[in-house]
Amino acid sequence: MKPRPLGRIGKAGRRWLILFHRWAGIAAGLFFALWIGSGLVMLYVPFPALSQAERLARLSPIAWDLVSVPPDDALRAGGLGGVPAVFGLEMRGGEPVYRITGEGGARATVSARTGARLGPVEPETALRLAAGDRAAARVDPVERDQWTVTARYDPLRPFLKVTLGDAAGTELYVSQVTGEIALDTTRSERAWNWLGSVPHWIYLTPLRARTELWRAVLLWLSGFAALGALSGLAAGIWRLRLRRRYARGAVTPYRGLARWHHLIGLAGGLGLGAFILSGWVSMNPNRWFTSARPPDGLRAAYAGTPPALRLDARTLRDRAGPGTLALRFAAIGGRWSVIAETPNGPRTFGPDGPAGLDTDAIAAAAAGVVCEGTLRKLERLTAFDAYWYPHGADPRPLPVLRLRFDDPAATWLHIDPRDGTILNRLDRSGRVNRWLFDAPHRLDLPGLTDKPSLRGAAQWVLNLLAAGIAVTGIIAGWRRIGRGLAQSR
Repeated sequence: MKPRPLGRIGKAGRRWLILFHRWAGIAAGLFFALWIGSGLVMLYVPFPALSQAERLARLSPIAWDLVSVPPDDALRAGGLGGVPAVFGLEMRGGEPVYRITGEGGARATVSARTGARLGPVEPETALRLAAGDRAAARVDPVERDQWTVTARYDPLRPFLKVTLGDAAGTELYVSQVTGEIALDTTRSERAWNWLGSVPHWIYLTPLRARTELWRAVLLWLSGFAALGALSGLAAGIWRLRLRRRYARGAVTPYRGLARWHHLIGLAGGLGLGAFILSGWVSMNPNRWFTSARPPDGLRAAYAGTPPALRLDARTLRDRAGPGTLALRFAAIGGRWSVIAETPNGPRTFGPDGPAGLDTDAIAAAAAGVVCEGTLRKLERLTAFDAYWYPHGADPRPLPVLRLRFDDPAATWLHIDPRDGTILNRLDRSGRVNRWLFDAPHRLDLPGLTDKPSLRGAAQWVLNLLAAGIAVTGIIAGWRRIGRGLAQSR
């Protein structure tokens, strides 16, 4: 009896599936091992960044006796025009300065003592600002390096890297444009990141500096690896027999190392496939997902067009109080609010009195910022949920306001009620991305996000299974290559 055409097609398809998995595994096996091992390192050592808490810890309290220039005069001296995206007052060494960020990220630094716009920082100044009187410190110019490779640092380039010469091997990056410390790293952070974030994200400086090329490389590489992993899972399920077993009651036709690869693949293949596929999703193929970062247009609409900020230095001092580390002047809904960063957290007041922001003022400012939509619901979250949860190095504050709009993208905004900052924007695509990336890749799942020990244990189990798949596959692949080379001689 002749075999049926569909049977022949199915048999050929299964054969090609196994062949594809075999050679895809050989080609991408080392990347599997690299991603798994580096991902475990990243659970404990994130990529270097200067957090808000670290930045404030390096600031001295504002020396109010040296502040003589009011905010409005500083804005004019900055010369950036329009409503600033960021506007603040803090100390730069022994001098109080206004820091201004305009549209497009342009920066200006104005002395709060003289009202002069300050120019580029010299190496001697950077050394004094970052190292004080440390005799062992040295300074080196840096345009772009491994730790400042991303575009977010572009407005602050070039840098002066100050090596403190301390036991921790601390290096501070001082922006020549503004004189602010933009990044700090330690010897331990740098060493662990060469085993963690750098190989995991393929953060090699010459490649990562070319954003679109880097993104294309990651998309193709992770996409190919995901097909290899999923084809292995499909082949493993197909070759498994729980009823009509193989000889001697075996559930797998393989022996030796291949047997272990098959069985471990069945146990951890789904997790590995989800991990690799979600890594591909993280590169936002075809720009399917909207960034959670609020766009400049939305921020500008939220700020509105506020009047002149009529506050003199004495009023600022009296309302901010002693010990204030920094002030932020925030335009929200056409009105100014002033946020005083203190050792006990932020405190908000207005130009006309001590009254700070309230929920109604924030809702009124946000009501018209989403095009083609109106505000339909406002919630005050006092506990984490499926869409607002601790996220890596970002602690995410509570309480938080969630504003839901009825625009075609079904936009949500999360806003900090303490100072009115828009923390992120989630539209429908962003919420889908949360389940396609954060859930399988980071195990940010309900019941795990607020239980770090349980989540960490689950991550270790899944990664060890994935490591078993990768290692047995690499060894089997190299053995096959070795046999092929030996036979060709």
